[in-house]
Amino acid sequence: SKGGEDSIWEGKFISHELPFPVPVKNLQYSGALPEFGSLPTDFPADWSVKTWVLFTSPHPFTWTGQLKASEEAKGLIQHCRSSVVDFPLHIEDPKSCTDLRCAFQQNLVYWLHPSLPWLSLFPRIGAERKMAGKNNPWAQDEELQQVLMGEWSLSFSSLYNLLRAKLCPYFYFCTYQFTVLFRAAAIAGSDVPTAVISPTTRGLREAMKDEGITFSMPLLEDGRNGKTKKSETTDLVTQIPNVEAEEKNSDVQKEPAGSSEEDDDDDGATWLKYMGVQDNVRKLNSMSIKLRKEHNLVQMDHKPESAVLVKGLHTFTLLNFLINNKSIVAVAGPQAGLPPTLLAPVAFRGASMQTLKARSINIKAQHPSGMKESHSLEITGPIMPHAIHSLTLMLKSAQKGNFAANFHAHEPTSVFNIPLKLEHQEDKDHSSGELSNYGLHPETLTQLMHQPTIGKSSIKHIEMDNYKYTWKL
Repeated sequence: SKGGEDSIWEGKFISHELPFPVPVKNLQYSGALPEFGSLPTDFPADWSVKTWVLFTSPHPFTWTGQLKASEEAKGLIQHCRSSVVDFPLHIEDPKSCTDLRCAFQQNLVYWLHPSLPWLSLFPRIGAERKMAGKNNPWAQDEELQQVLMGEWSLSFSSLYNLLRAKLCPYFYFCTYQFTVLFRAAAIAGSDVPTAVISPTTRGLREAMKDEGITFSMPLLEDGRNGKTKKSETTDLVTQIPNVEAEEKNSDVQKEPAGSSEEDDDDDGATWLKYMGVQDNVRKLNSMSIKLRKEHNLVQMDHKPESAVLVKGLHTFTLLNFLINNKSIVAVAGPQAGLPPTLLAPVAFRGASMQTLKARSINIKAQHPSGMKESHSLEITGPIMPHAIHSLTLMLKSAQKGNFAANFHAHEPTSVFNIPLKLEHQEDKDHSSGELSNYGLHPETLTQLMHQPTIGKSSIKHIEMDNYKYTWKL
C-alpha cells in the first residue's frame, strides 16, 4: 500500500460551513416534487468528464481509508479482469468488508496515453497556464516529436480497434482545441459506432468534408419544424434567409394589384441589360448571400452549437483523418509537440494505468437545526461516466442508501449529452455475452446504453435518499 505524503488516501477533519442542500426536482417530472414512491432508482448518464466530485453522507467513509497491500493488488487485478462485484442492499460494517474496499480501488482505475508524470494531461483545452514552465524537451526536437506521434498513432489505432470489436465501450480523444467522444455500437442508443466532436471550426469541418467524412450537426435545427438537418450546408441554408425570396415575398405583400412598380422593375432590368451589367449584379447578389452564410459559420465556431456527429464507417475515416492531421498538435506554447490525450475505461496498447485521487474528509454543514457534522469523500481526476455510476452503486450499499454528490465537469465536454437524433433503426438484439466484453458492471452498461437526455448541460448534483434518486443540472 501507499504511505506517507505520497499517499492518495487521506483522512482528516476539516470544518467548513456549507449551506443546507436545497431539495431538488427530478428532471423527469415537472411542477412539485413527486411522491416519494415514484422517485427513480437511477439517474441519467452524463457524458461530460468530471474533474472533481464530493460525496457527502451522514454515515462515515472510513471504509475508503488506507488500503492494505493485498486489497490494492486485488482491486487492480479485478479491474484488469473486468470482474463484476455485486453487493447486498445494505452492508452493516463497510470498514471490515474487504470486497468493498477492493472494489473501491477497482473503480478508481483509468487508462491514459501519453503518460508524462510531471504534466497533467487532462483537460487539454485551456491548459496552457498549468503547463507553463514545465519541462517539455520535445518542443524543439522534431525527431523526438516523431517518436511520440508514432507511438501515439499505434495507441489510438489500438483503442479504436477495441471499440470496433466491442471490447471498449467508449473513449475520449482530447486536443488543445477540441475533444472527440468515440462510442461503440449499442452505446447511447446507437447500433453503430459514433463520434461527437466539439467544439469545431469552419476550417476543421471543411477539411473533414474534403476527406469524404459525412457528418451532421445535431444542435442546428430547422426553426420551423424542429427537424435536424443531415448536413452542414443544409443547416445553413435553412438558417440564413434567402434574400431574393424575402424581397419577392415583401413585394407581394406590400404592392396592391395594378401597381406600376412591376413596370418600373421591368424598366430597371431592361436598362441594366442595355448597359451590359445585369449578369454582374446577379453575381454580386449571389456573392452577398454566400458571404452571409460564411459569416454565420464563423459565428458558430468554438461554440457548443458547432458540435458534429459522425456515424458508422465514417468513424474509421475520421480516425485516419485525425492521425494525419497536423493541426491536432500545437506548434507553439506549453503544449507544442504534445500528442492528444487518450482516455479510456479499458487497457489498450501503450496505455498507462492511472488511479483517481480520493480522500475522506469530515465537514460541518449548516442544517435547519444548526451545524451538523457530515462525512465526505472527495475524488479528483478525469472521472469518466462509468466511474460515476460504479461508485454510486457501491455507495448505495455502503452508505445505507443515503448520500449526495456535487460535481464539477470539464465544461467543453458537457455538449456530449446532446441526443444523437439518429434515424429510425430497427432494434438489434445484443447478446449478454457480447455486451459483457465491454468490461462494465451490467447496471452501469444499461445506463450508458440509453440515449443521452440532458442536452448541452451536465449534472451538477445528485442525491439518494432511502435508495431513491433526485438530481439537478
